[in-house]
Amino acid sequence: MEQRQLGRTGIAVSILGYGCGAIGGLMVKGSAAEQDRAIGRAIDQGITYFDTAAAYGDGVSERNLGRALRALRAKVIVGTKVRIRGEQRGDIAGSIARSIEESLARLSRDSVDVFHLHEPITAAGAPPAFTPGQILDEALPALGRLQEQGKIRCYGFTGLGDAAALRRVLAEGGFASAQMPYNILNPSGITPLPPGSTMPDLGGVIRDAAAGGVGVMAIRILAGGALSGSEARSPLGVPKVEPIASGASYAADVAAAQRLMPVVEAGHAADLVELALRFAAMPAAISTVLVGTSSIAELDHAVAAIGKGHLSAEALAMIAALRGD
Repeated sequence: MEQRQLGRTGIAVSILGYGCGAIGGLMVKGSAAEQDRAIGRAIDQGITYFDTAAAYGDGVSERNLGRALRALRAKVIVGTKVRIRGEQRGDIAGSIARSIEESLARLSRDSVDVFHLHEPITAAGAPPAFTPGQILDEALPALGRLQEQGKIRCYGFTGLGDAAALRRVLAEGGFASAQMPYNILNPSGITPLPPGSTMPDLGGVIRDAAAGGVGVMAIRILAGGALSGSEARSPLGVPKVEPIASGASYAADVAAAQRLMPVVEAGHAADLVELALRFAAMPAAISTVLVGTSSIAELDHAVAAIGKGHLSAEALAMIAALRGD
């Protein structure tokens, strides 16, 4: 599997990263045996980056990933995240310090490679979002101390919120990585939206981040599962998915995905999931695309899709036409 540099960090990550969240659900609700097999299978197929968070199953994902990696004695790149909510907002630095200690204990590790702030950033900073000032003045020094202590190799943030606020944090914060939405329905983190689009405009923030040496991890590449073209959910996954940087509802995203079926019918991909995965992995500005799964079969399908490489110019032209670009 292709390995790409994570910005200026010096860390190489697989173009397909393994997401251990609740949307796919395997690493939260699956059996221990199936989880261990899935992590081993991912490693065997060249996946080197594994992404979890304290918020995924209230720490369950971290514990399960830690157990699986210990059993396999695997040396991989691990990233986790801190979420700061409620009363914790009054002590941002302390909350970050406590969160990493708890995450390391659950993962059974002395350190993690990447540690992300897991909240939106906006000018107003209305909860759960934070202002750029809060990030730069309170969170950033705490993250720097953790790096000096050797508990994290590098730090980043989740690139949700206002494009202008995100750009300020990117310009002033020295963050090494950012997780940002990017998918075939809304590629505006890199390319402009067509006139009249109702998708949230991400204003090229992925392009800007990569130009500044920030390693971009693409999230929501399947729009929470909607790019399967079906509203059906796996029993292991969350029963309802709220869109992030896409349509007004999950059903709207599914409908938008179905409008791309002519590209599949023309033979450019085996199905909508393959189409979406190959599209998301194309930009050089993106270091890794994160996908969560509910089964090993879904993992195998994702790996096979990525292995087919870039979509053709003809396929991209069809996609643009169907989106109204």
